[in-house]
Amino acid sequence: MVYKISRSFFLLLMLVYASFGYALEEEKEQTLQEEITEYIYHHVQDSHDFSLFSTKDKYTGEKKYYGFPLPVILIDDGVKFFMSSKLDHGKKVVESSGKYYKLYHGKIYETDSEGYISYDENGKVTNARPLDLSITKSVFSILLVSILMFYLFRSLARSYNDNNQIAKGVGRFFEPIVIYIRDEIAIPSIGEEKHKKYMSFLLTLFFFIWFLNLLGLSPLGVNATGNIAVTFGLALVTFLITNLTANKTYWKHIFWMPGVPVWLKPLLAPIELLGVFIKPFSLMIRLYANILAGHIVLYSLIGLIFIFKNLVGSSLSLVLVFFISIIEVLVALLQAYIFTLLSALYFGFAVQEDDH
Repeated sequence: MVYKISRSFFLLLMLVYASFGYALEEEKEQTLQEEITEYIYHHVQDSHDFSLFSTKDKYTGEKKYYGFPLPVILIDDGVKFFMSSKLDHGKKVVESSGKYYKLYHGKIYETDSEGYISYDENGKVTNARPLDLSITKSVFSILLVSILMFYLFRSLARSYNDNNQIAKGVGRFFEPIVIYIRDEIAIPSIGEEKHKKYMSFLLTLFFFIWFLNLLGLSPLGVNATGNIAVTFGLALVTFLITNLTANKTYWKHIFWMPGVPVWLKPLLAPIELLGVFIKPFSLMIRLYANILAGHIVLYSLIGLIFIFKNLVGSSLSLVLVFFISIIEVLVALLQAYIFTLLSALYFGFAVQEDDH
């Protein structure tokens, strides 16, 4: 009888232990998934420093970041300037000219010496935010690509002058691309006579987007074109050039369409006018969504390697990451091509004549 009770108690104890162990494992797995989600979210968002990678102390659990800081520029009763390393990824409060600032969820808020963050009844932060003109990771990458483009194409232009109109060096790689954009995008879309005044912008647009997309696939992990503020700026420039250089034929087709019954023109005019704003909006969303989705998919597949923790699952995830990375290289070029082609088409609509 005692043996049966002891055995039953032992089995019950083992069952409780197994259940408790399973619960701990499930909690650990959930924590790992949350950590992967945090890494993905941190990657796709802009930041005030350039973190290449991070490690976690196995004893304290504290994260240690490796990278370099960027300048923080705040407009709040004057100009406040300091390096982002003082914020320590939101762990420290920075004092500047008698005011205190703290980094919280990627944004800088004005706070007190203790770093207190207050919320309203909806859970939104109520702390005041200064005007942030900092050199963030996206801004840094844009400046880097701009300098690179200036150097490359200045060298290409010099090679024409110094080598009897023949490109040399790295210019031999870029020259066919420039010619392709001129002959296959600009001239067919805009026309032989009027394409030249748009060529400089189209070339800048194509290489700027392409280089930023490729930089986002590098180990630096920059997600500039996956930032809707960047794509908004590009689409806005296309919108302004289209409408500021448009001729009277373009506006006539919007407000008083030829070949349409008179009673129908007032009904179609608001729709056509709405299309003027929908076109750049589609440019903005298309580039933003494709690049952002690509980064999320890649990081999610990498995260599966740590979730599976076995040879089969991790190997499969690694193979998928490899093939998706190759596809993303093609997408980086394709999205630059599509943005440039559609911009050229909009310019062509703006300068077309009645006889076309």
